[in-house]
Amino acid sequence: MPTHRRQFMAATAASAASAAIGLTGTAAVAQTAATARLPAMRAPRLKPGDTVALINPSNAIHERAPYVTTTEALQALGFKVREAPHLRARYGHFAGTDAQRAGDVNAMFADPTVHGILAMTGGSGGGRILPLIDYAAIRRTPKFLGGFSDLTALINAVNAKTGLVTFHCPMGNSEWNAFDAEQFRGAVMDAKPMLLVNPQDRAEGLVTKTNRTAVIRSGTARGPLVGGNLAVFSALAGSGYWPSMDGAILCLEDVNEFIYRVDRMLSTCKLAGAFDRLAGVVLGAFTKCEPGDGFGTLTLDEVFDDYFKGLGIPVYSGASFGHIRRKFTLPLGLDVEMDADAGTIRYLQPAVL
Repeated sequence: MPTHRRQFMAATAASAASAAIGLTGTAAVAQTAATARLPAMRAPRLKPGDTVALINPSNAIHERAPYVTTTEALQALGFKVREAPHLRARYGHFAGTDAQRAGDVNAMFADPTVHGILAMTGGSGGGRILPLIDYAAIRRTPKFLGGFSDLTALINAVNAKTGLVTFHCPMGNSEWNAFDAEQFRGAVMDAKPMLLVNPQDRAEGLVTKTNRTAVIRSGTARGPLVGGNLAVFSALAGSGYWPSMDGAILCLEDVNEFIYRVDRMLSTCKLAGAFDRLAGVVLGAFTKCEPGDGFGTLTLDEVFDDYFKGLGIPVYSGASFGHIRRKFTLPLGLDVEMDADAGTIRYLQPAVL
């Protein structure tokens, strides 16, 4: 081989090796930033007479009625209700600009007369405000923060950046049926170490066919809860707003996604290494997640088996959270115990002080 060609190939190989080392180092730094878990910090419990502020970190609500019914529901729980300054703002389909929506979050955490913060609704766009949140201020003034769906971005980011236990729970515009209210009171107001069991409907036939859980892999596990809506959670992959997966219990749900998209989002999580270090997985409702038009597809059961059955950890599906009527109040960042065979999640300590 001519000398100049050997030199060129050697230089190319050295350059490639340097690039590989650089990429590995960058990935390692990003992974460390995303997975360093802070000590869990619990907010004070909410009490009757406390003020709960409503925020809208995602979509705007155009009708007036949801604001009225949300206020009445929270008042029925015993709270005073305050609307954040930009709660009813609009910027496209968002509830105000990124600065307005993030500003409301920061302002309500900073306001000493506000005791808890609840999202009005979900939608999209919550991830846009994460760089604008004052996480240091949240650490100084920990408060209840709750919501689900697109709020998956904010509640996971706040937990990852501050250690504050946040809540995947009904939002202001949720139904607030008896099950929701009982779960919320027990977890957030009464500071109970909750045992989360699916609601049981009275069976008219020989067996109950609704609200059932299914074992994907048997066993029990303990660890801090992370997760929420799969689409939103997977979009955080590789960022500093993704919580640590080390020894965690991952909870996932979704709505209105074709099965091939569910598969793709789970693949994103897997490729990011999220499934390598988990202690267990709890799958909630995947509401209206069906085959796409014109596509052949695996079933959801087959997709879940492909990603989770071989992990060697306990996994079950059908838990009562997600885009369904009756929802658990899940404390993100709190240590829990899951039992795949019983289909239960148990708080290992109260989620609030």
